[in-house]
Amino acid sequence: MRNISSVLGRLAKSISVSLVLLFAVTLTSHAQDVKEGAALFKANCTACHKIDKKLTGPALAGMSERHSEEWLITWIRNSKAMVDAGDPTAVALFDEYNKLLMPAFTQFSDDQIKNIIAYVKDEEAKLAQAAAAPAGGAAGGGASSDANTFMLVGMAALLLLAIGVIVVLNRVTRTLEKVIANNQAAIEAAQARNEEHEGGDKVKFAQKFLKNKKLVGFTALLLVALLAVLGWQGMWNIGVHQGYKPVQPIKFSHQIHAGVNQIECQYCHGGAFKSKNASIPSANVCMNCHNTITAADHYNGETSPEILKLYRAVDFDPDTRTYGDNPRPIEWVRIHNLPDFAYFNHSQHVVVAGVECQTCHGPIETMEEVYQYSPLTMKWCVDCHKETEVNADNKYYDQLIEAHEKLKKGEKMTAAMIGGLECGKCHY
Repeated sequence: MRNISSVLGRLAKSISVSLVLLFAVTLTSHAQDVKEGAALFKANCTACHKIDKKLTGPALAGMSERHSEEWLITWIRNSKAMVDAGDPTAVALFDEYNKLLMPAFTQFSDDQIKNIIAYVKDEEAKLAQAAAAPAGGAAGGGASSDANTFMLVGMAALLLLAIGVIVVLNRVTRTLEKVIANNQAAIEAAQARNEEHEGGDKVKFAQKFLKNKKLVGFTALLLVALLAVLGWQGMWNIGVHQGYKPVQPIKFSHQIHAGVNQIECQYCHGGAFKSKNASIPSANVCMNCHNTITAADHYNGETSPEILKLYRAVDFDPDTRTYGDNPRPIEWVRIHNLPDFAYFNHSQHVVVAGVECQTCHGPIETMEEVYQYSPLTMKWCVDCHKETEVNADNKYYDQLIEAHEKLKKGEKMTAAMIGGLECGKCHY
C-alpha cells in the first residue's frame, strides 16, 4: 500500500511537469531544423569557420546574400569538383585562401545542408539583433502582444489542470496512508516476534559451536591459513603498481592520437627506437600538429581547455599564431618506474627483438587515460624471455658467429668483436 501511495504522488508530479513541458515543446518545434543545423555546424564546421569573423576559412555572415542556395549546397558537398570544373566563384575562393580546399561533405543530404544554412542565418540575425538592440529594442513589441497573451492564457489553463489532478491524487494518497497506519502496529508487532525468535536461534547455535572443540580448532586453523595467504600476497605485491593511473596536468588521450588518428608511437616517443628511455615528447612536438590542426581542438565552437593548457606551456597565442618568450614545462607524472637496480633498454627490445609497444604497455591505443597495464615484476620479465623466440637474422648475431669461427681456427678474438664497444655495456 505504501508503494501505491508513493507511485500516485510521483504520478501527480509527473503529469503536471509533462503538461508544462508539452506546451514548451510545442512552442519550440518550429526550430527543429535550426537545431539540427547547429549540431551539424558545431560537429563539422567550427574548426575552420566562425559566423562573425575570419578563421581558417571566411566568415559565414552574409553568405546567403553572396551566393545562391543551390551554389552553397554544391560547394559544401564537394568544393574540389567545382574548382576542377572551373566555376569562377569557386576558383576565386580557392585562390583567395592560399589554394586550400574545404573538405568534401558528401555524406550530407540537401536537407542537412539547408539546415546548416538556416542555422548560419539564425546566428547572423541574432548578431544583428544584438547590435541593434540599444537603438530599437522596443520596436515590434505591439505586433507580438496578441501571441504573448494567447501563450499566457494557454499556460494558465495547463497549470490549473495540473493543479486539479494533483489535488485529486493527493486525496487518494491520504486515504491510502490512513489504511496503512491502521495496520502498521500489527505488522511491527509481528516483526518484533520474528526478530526475538531469530535472536534465540543464533544464541543456541553459538553455544553448540563453542562446545564442539574439534570444530573450534578446525575453524581457528582455517583462519590462520587464510591470514597467512593474505599476508603472503600482500608482501609479494609490495612495490607492484599494476593499474596505477595518476592524474596528469593535461588530459592527453592515447585513444584519440594512437587509436583514432593512428599516430605511430615513435613519432612522440622517439627515444624508444634509439636509446634506453622511451622519453616524453616536448610540447614543441605536440605543436607540430596543433599549430595547424584545429578540428579536434574545439568544443561547441570553443577551444578545448586541455589544448589551452598546451598553448600556455609553449606561450602560444592562437589568435595571432605567434610564440611568446615565457614557455613553461609540462610537469607530467611518471607512470612506469623500474627499481634503480633493474636495467631495461627500450631500443634493444623495440629494434633488435621487434617487440610491440602493446606487449608491455597493453592496448595503449584504447586508453583515454594511461595506466600501468603490466606488473613489471622480475617474474613477468623472465616468463616473457622464456617464451620469446630469438630472431638471429641481424648483425649482432652475425658478429658472434664470425667471432666463434675465428676461435675454431685458432685466431685472435677481442671483446670489441662481441659488442665490447657498445656504450650500454658500461653506461646505464
